[in-house]
Amino acid sequence: MTARLRRTSNRLALGAIAAACAVLAVACGGELFEVPIETPIRAKLDVSAFQRVLVAGFVAGGNDELDTNQETVRLLRSQLRSKSSLRVIDADAMTLIEVAQDQNKAAAESEAAANRVSDRELVDKDKTAGAAAQPSALPQKIREQKDLEPYDRLFANTAYWKRIGEEYQNPLIVTGSVLFAPRTSAGFVTRETEVYDGLGRRSVVPTRTYMERKGFVLRPKFVFIDGRTGATISSLSRSEEVLYNAQQSTPALSSYFELMDRIVPDFLGTLSSQKIKGTRILLK
Repeated sequence: MTARLRRTSNRLALGAIAAACAVLAVACGGELFEVPIETPIRAKLDVSAFQRVLVAGFVAGGNDELDTNQETVRLLRSQLRSKSSLRVIDADAMTLIEVAQDQNKAAAESEAAANRVSDRELVDKDKTAGAAAQPSALPQKIREQKDLEPYDRLFANTAYWKRIGEEYQNPLIVTGSVLFAPRTSAGFVTRETEVYDGLGRRSVVPTRTYMERKGFVLRPKFVFIDGRTGATISSLSRSEEVLYNAQQSTPALSSYFELMDRIVPDFLGTLSSQKIKGTRILLK
């Protein structure tokens, strides 16, 4: 314990000495100047085995004003073209809601055929068990997060994604789900208010005001699939929201891009190394 305190005291003493030297250097005519630096950040996912990437499509919903599937595919492809070494495959965005519905229907028909027997007594005996084994229905309209959860089985269908990978020469496949939905909120918020005293002097004070606000919430889940095997490599989930004054009219598309601006850096950082630019202050 004594040794630890001694080391801490030594570090503090050294820091104080360094600070004093800097002050002395400035006082003696030293010059401070900024040096631009770039800090590399390694990609979270190793994609060295792939030369191509397919942003396939997304299970999307929450807002009827915007085709979130198409917009997300276009945006991610554009970002990957400029900020990734992977070659982006141009293809129509897949309507994964329809794909999942078709797969669910086929699974239900297959299960029904497997339970079909000639002996009526066995049918009656297994009726309850057969009904329980039927795949649960998928929501036709996606309005909230819980409507997306049954679609997760689509991303676990390795045979389907392997077939898609073979069609496009075994790329890295990017898919997932996107919920972009209206959001309303009411409560007290802190705002800065200008006030003037009796002499006309202006000051800004924080005040708490009850406000009703409206906006949007964006919850994407990016699923990265190995096109060679159809298996999921990794996934990334994010949630962002933006709220405006209730009287303010903001287009859905504008809010979507505002929220995606916050999310895209994390998406790109998963697939490719990035550089963060900054500055350091040096003393000459």
